Amino acid sequence: MQGSSSSEPPPPFQDEDPSSSIPLDSLPDYGYGTGPGQDVSPPEFTPYEAEFFLVANDDVVSHDPHLNGDGEALYRFLLSQSQSAPMYRLSCQGSHTEMRSHWVAGNGRSEGRNETRSETVIDFDFSVEIGGHIEPRSVVQWSVPDNEPVYRGKMIREVEDLLQPSSDDGIKRRAATKAEIKTYKEWLGERRALGLPPWVGQNSRQNFREGTLADERVDVLRSSKTVRDWADEYCASPKYLKEFVYEKIMYGWNLQQLESAIRSSIISTNYHGDLRIYFVPYSSKVYIRPDNKISRMLSNKWLKFLSIITLIFPFIWLFKRFHSRGGGRWEVCGGAYALKRPAHAGEESTSSLPSGKGQPQTALTQGTSQIIGIREGEWFRKWEPTITRAVTQRYQSPTPFYTPTTQVQYNPGHALDGY
Repeated sequence: MQGSSSSEPPPPFQDEDPSSSIPLDSLPDYGYGTGPGQDVSPPEFTPYEAEFFLVANDDVVSHDPHLNGDGEALYRFLLSQSQSAPMYRLSCQGSHTEMRSHWVAGNGRSEGRNETRSETVIDFDFSVEIGGHIEPRSVVQWSVPDNEPVYRGKMIREVEDLLQPSSDDGIKRRAATKAEIKTYKEWLGERRALGLPPWVGQNSRQNFREGTLADERVDVLRSSKTVRDWADEYCASPKYLKEFVYEKIMYGWNLQQLESAIRSSIISTNYHGDLRIYFVPYSSKVYIRPDNKISRMLSNKWLKFLSIITLIFPFIWLFKRFHSRGGGRWEVCGGAYALKRPAHAGEESTSSLPSGKGQPQTALTQGTSQIIGIREGEWFRKWEPTITRAVTQRYQSPTPFYTPTTQVQYNPGHALDGY
């Protein structure tokens, strides 16, 4: 019998007899498959979680190397951070100056004596959290207009100018003038005080009349680049001490009028000392910085202070400012969060106003628009008793009020003459 040649084709494929197949439960367990007790689906995708830490005012800082080299990762990280809404902290502090005498002991060659000097005495010092009712899912991504003088990758403020000759990478930018920067900074203060959204530029301020709310459905990405484009540009930069800043801004409230109302309410308690009322933003910025020793050192306030007193910091600043591979800043985009805004079609108003019968009415209109959120007048009406009580009882605490309270810790010594 002649053996089979190696050049003959293999026999046709045939299904195996089920009785001779390998049992499924004898297969190795890879975590998913068709074996007994196994999941038939592949493992779920786990999103990349970048490392970050909190600094002053609960701002976020990340030196994660992946965020400095991958524009998509940076963009996704910014979107995830935008789901955490910022807050305002209203701080109220009252003080007065007293002339007090102090005995200064002699040193052997001179006799002891009384010295009189002025001292500042704190009467009350407390704060109130504002913004806890903001819905983070309603965040609006915004970017600055091309004509505003902001940091766009250098250590100086620039504007996009189509009349400028293109650089090697096709970018048309020029350094902002001192007059442009001064006007812009004044506008930022005015915009914040009036509660206008960040996409309202200097040229469109006249479109927002007194008491008119801004609608998010307008074009809020005012830059010729998208947020993702800016993330790509940052990641492509080879600069050693670069920085990307994502700013979270609250809008909708006229803070100027609210501060005036709070001041008048405190003065009505017969307080005549020096009064300071101001709003401090918390959790309002996300900083992305490179993963190197110098950048990490500058993110540590104690190490940065040490570099200043040892005269190392001036050389770092010169390197950032003038070296082509030194520093660069991007402050071009962020998230916007409405304390109050017009309701869109299908949304139910959340603002309320007492009706004539003492019952709250849920539909409040401004012009033809219902309002989502809480108006500053409603907030003040709810918080005024707590604020005035804290003033009259000389309340001092580093822990802010989160909810209105009818009881404020009282020190009976404040009622004594000369306490």
